[in-house]
Amino acid sequence: MLLASVLVRTFVVTPFSIPSGSMRETLDVGDRILVDRVSYRFGPVHRGDVVVFDGTDTFGAVAGSSGGLPGWAARVVRVLTFGLAGTGRTDYVKRVIGVGGDRVACCDAHDRITVNGRPLRERAYLFPGDRPSALKFDIRVPEGRLWVMGDHRSDSMDSRAHLGDPGGGTVPESDVVGQVIVVVWPVDRLGGLS
Repeated sequence: MLLASVLVRTFVVTPFSIPSGSMRETLDVGDRILVDRVSYRFGPVHRGDVVVFDGTDTFGAVAGSSGGLPGWAARVVRVLTFGLAGTGRTDYVKRVIGVGGDRVACCDAHDRITVNGRPLRERAYLFPGDRPSALKFDIRVPEGRLWVMGDHRSDSMDSRAHLGDPGGGTVPESDVVGQVIVVVWPVDRLGGLS
């Protein structure tokens, strides 16, 4: 039974805790979430998805270092130690704004982020009072990579903060752990993400 539980947590659905306010109002500090680790094995990441990714080599303190274990090795370590061993990973939760091939820019004449020339409608998730971005940018997302941003833009170190790093602030799709599917704690916030 314990082995089955560890296998499900490692390969199917994994719980995470939200450590910062970068995704408020969608996710609050201390929220416990479940992440679907399976769906991206059978289909692509989509714009608007809220994802957990390993930012060790892209958003970590030393971008470009190889501090963490490769994904497959980290999973093996977790299985062999019943999920109790650390892996050296640094996981982040952000919203996907652009996928490979997209041109993401800030901002148009109405102060909106555009993707492929079309303005995003972000009112449903953007933190009240936040602008879409105080930093101007215009980037073509390389194939196989993602442009990600927090919903609380004024409190989020996201792709914008890493524009000068290797990869131009984008995250490899291969570093995505999975899609956030539901908040399970606290009870008054129980529910899926739109």
